[in-house]
Amino acid sequence: MTRRLIGLVAAFAVAVGGSLTLAAPAQAATPAIEITKVYYDSPGADNRSNSSLNAEYVKLTNRRARTINLKNWTLRDKANHVYKFSGDFKLGKGKSVVIRTGKGKNTAGTRYWGSGNYIWNNTGDTAYLRNASGKQIDKCAWTKKGKGYTTC
Repeated sequence: MTRRLIGLVAAFAVAVGGSLTLAAPAQAATPAIEITKVYYDSPGADNRSNSSLNAEYVKLTNRRARTINLKNWTLRDKANHVYKFSGDFKLGKGKSVVIRTGKGKNTAGTRYWGSGNYIWNNTGDTAYLRNASGKQIDKCAWTKKGKGYTTC
């Protein structure tokens, strides 16, 4: 009987120990709005034409199951060039918006920084997304030219 009891205790310890090893540390939560792509080097010659400037962009994606209002949220680079969502801008669940560097007419899927100069450095930079309170929500960095874009 003692041997049987020891066997049961050992089996219990293995079962409990096994279940404890399955528990992993919590992973960092996916941000509500995520920077999913940065096209930092527009194709072709960097001639500062509006079409070249607009080929440089950042894509944001809503990862939540609800619409999020980006009013007063900011997107910025290391040199502190800042794009601000002014007024109500509601990004639906699972939807994306592209923020283009140059000028154009804002739509539900595309916003324009309005800059006459490139924002993102080809050889390395970081895009920071902050909510209306200034809290960093997400960031995306690259350290070399690479393909001209990065997915985050």
